Amino acid sequence: MSPAYIITIGALSIAAVLILIARFRAEPIITLFGVAVLIGLATGKAPTAAVASFENGAGHALGHIAFIIAFGTMLGRIVTESGAAERIADTLIARFGPRNIHWAMMCIGLLVGLPVFFDVGFVLLAPLAFVAARAAGQPLLLAALPLASGLSIAHALMPPHPAIMIAVEAYHASLPKMLLLGTVVMLPTAVLTGPVFARFIVPRLHIRGLSSLEAQFLERGDRGPLPPFWLSALVVLSPVLLILVGQIARFALPSGIGPWVGDLLGSTDVALVAATIFACVSLGLARGVAWADMAHRLHDCLAPIAFVVLLVGAGGGFGRALIDSGVSNVLTGLAVSWKMPILLLAWGLAAVVRLATGSATVAMSTAAAVLAPVALHTGLVAPEALVLATGAGSVAFGPVTDPVFWQIKEYLGMSVGQTLITWSVIETGISLMALAGAVAFQSMHSFF
Repeated sequence: MSPAYIITIGALSIAAVLILIARFRAEPIITLFGVAVLIGLATGKAPTAAVASFENGAGHALGHIAFIIAFGTMLGRIVTESGAAERIADTLIARFGPRNIHWAMMCIGLLVGLPVFFDVGFVLLAPLAFVAARAAGQPLLLAALPLASGLSIAHALMPPHPAIMIAVEAYHASLPKMLLLGTVVMLPTAVLTGPVFARFIVPRLHIRGLSSLEAQFLERGDRGPLPPFWLSALVVLSPVLLILVGQIARFALPSGIGPWVGDLLGSTDVALVAATIFACVSLGLARGVAWADMAHRLHDCLAPIAFVVLLVGAGGGFGRALIDSGVSNVLTGLAVSWKMPILLLAWGLAAVVRLATGSATVAMSTAAAVLAPVALHTGLVAPEALVLATGAGSVAFGPVTDPVFWQIKEYLGMSVGQTLITWSVIETGISLMALAGAVAFQSMHSFF
C-alpha cells in the first residue's frame, strides 16, 4: 500500500470519529471500536487481526491507567468526604482569593506534575478542583483547565519524567541546563495556557450539569469538623512524596537494595494504594468511621468510573489500530525525508507520532531515537534545545487518539467539541510556546 493511501486512511478515521461522536452523538466506545476495526480491514488485515489490534491497544491503555483511576478515585472519595479537600480549598481561597482560584490550581499542577505522570496527577487532583471551584463560586473549568495545563507542561518539559530523561540521554544533553531551561520556558507557558486561556474560554462555554464524577465528589455528608490543613495536604501529596522517596532511594541506598526499594515506592499503583490506606486511617478510622463503612464507601465510588475506564481503553485501542496500520511509520519517514531544520524536524517528528499514536511518551522517545544519531553527527544544535523541541512536539494537538482526551472529556463533563477547543488548544499552545523557547535558546546559544 502506498504512503498516500495509508495517510488518507488515518486522516479519514480521525475525521470519522470526530464527526460521528460530535455531530451525530454516536456512542463513543462503539464508535472507536468500529472505526478501529475498519482501519485494520482497510489496510489489509484479517478481521481477527483487526479486532486483536484494538484489543491489544485497549489492554495496554487499561493496564497502565485503569487501576490508577480506580485507586485515585478511592483516595479522592476519602479526601472529599472527610472534608480534607474542602479544608485545602478554603485555605487556597483565603490565600489567593475566590477570583484567583485558577492561579492557585496552576501552581498546584506545576508542583505535583514534576514527579508524577499526567494521568496520575489529574486523577489525584481532580476532586480538589471540583471542591475548590464550588467553594470559590467559580465554574469548574476555571479551576480544572489551569490544573491540567500545569500537569501537562511539567510532564512534557521537566525532568525527571522518563520520556524527557530518554531524550536527555539520547541527545547527550546537560541535565542541570535542561532543568534551568525547562523552568524558564515552563512558567510563562503555564500562565498563558492555564489561567489566561481559562479566563478567556470558560465564559464562552456552556457545560450542561455535572459529570457523574463531579457529582460524586461534591456529595455532602455529616462528617463533623474539618481536618487540619497540614494533614489534608499531607494525604493529598503522599503519593507524590512516596514517588519522590522512591527516586531518591535508587541513588541513596546501596546498589543491592536501592533499585528494589526505588521500584517499589516509585510505582504509581503502590504509591496510590499506600496513600489511600493512609487516608482511610488518618481521615477515617482516627475520626471514628468504622472500617466496614470505609470499605463500603471505597467500593461504591468505583461505579461512576466504569464508563471513563472503558472509554480510555477504547481510545487506546483506536490509537493502536492507527499504529498497526502503518500511519506512524509513514509519517515518521516523511518527516525525516523533508530535511527540515533539525529543531523543526524534532518538533514535527514528535508531533506526527503524537497525532498517530496519542502517546506523548512514545512520541518523545521515538523522535529522540530517530534524530539522536543525526544530531550527534552534525553537532550544530544545542542538545538542550533539541530535548525541549522534542518535548514540545510530544504534546501537540491533544488528539482523540490519546486516552487522556477522553479522560478529560468525561471528568469535566464536556462534549467532544468543547474538549477540542479547550484541551486540544491548551496542548497545542504548550507545544508552540515550548518550540519557541527552544528556538530562542538555540539562537542565544549560537550567538554566544
